[in-house]
Amino acid sequence: MSAGGAFGGNRGLRPVPPEKGVFPLDHMHECDLEKKDYLNCLKSSSHQSEKCRQFSKKYLECRMAKNLMARQDMSELGFGKETEAEALVENESKRING
Repeated sequence: MSAGGAFGGNRGLRPVPPEKGVFPLDHMHECDLEKKDYLNCLKSSSHQSEKCRQFSKKYLECRMAKNLMARQDMSELGFGKETEAEALVENESKRING
């Protein structure tokens, strides 16, 4: 047997969770609409994520509102002040979606 234990794990050290990137899955599908909007945007824009930032932001806001991830300022997640182009895209999206 190795010194790491019966199943290869190091028994002496406590695991340290990553700072970001791990959060509860959306088992109850509380943010499915936002997720689908984002994925549809990616498909229609040849996977150019910069064209879908407003959908990404809405998805993250939904996850925070439903306690599926820790609440953070959007600027910490890469969403600083909106540029004029982003504001125009968001206004167009609101007009189309009602």
